[in-house]
Amino acid sequence: MSEKKPSVLEGFKAFLMRGNVVDLAVAVVIGAAFTNIVNSVVKGIINPLVGTIGTKNLDSYSSCIKGPCTGTGDSAAGVRILWGSVLGATLTFLITAAVVYFLMVLPMSKYLARMEARRKAKEGTHEVIEVTELEVLKEIRDALVAQRGSGHDGR
Repeated sequence: MSEKKPSVLEGFKAFLMRGNVVDLAVAVVIGAAFTNIVNSVVKGIINPLVGTIGTKNLDSYSSCIKGPCTGTGDSAAGVRILWGSVLGATLTFLITAAVVYFLMVLPMSKYLARMEARRKAKEGTHEVIEVTELEVLKEIRDALVAQRGSGHDGR
C-alpha cells in the first residue's frame, strides 16, 4: 500500500487558507497605500521646504566624481553620484518609520502595558484574597483544635 501524497493544488489551497497569509496580504496592500501617502508628504511638504534652501527636486542633487559632468539622461557624460535621490528615499523611510512608530507601535505598547498592569493587579488581589482565606481557615482550625482540647479536659 502506498500513501497518497497531497497534490500541489491541495497544498497551495491549504497554504492560502492559513490565516497569516491573508493577514500578510492585507498588510501589503495597506502598506502600498500608505507608501503613496508618505511619498505625497515628502514631495508636497518636505521637498518644498528643502527647496527654500536649494531646488525643490531632491533628485537633482548630485556630485560629479569623474568629469566633465554634462548633460542628463542617456546623453550624460562623466560619473555622477545622485545623492539627492538617496536623501529623498531616506526622508521617506524616516517619515514612514516615525508615523508607524508614533501612530501604531507606541499606542499599542502602551495599551498592552496597561492590560498587563490590570492583569497583574487582578492577580495580586486574588493572591491577597487567597492568603486571607488561608489565614481564616487556619484560625478556624486552631479554634476547633482548641475546643476539642478544652472539651476533652472537661470530661
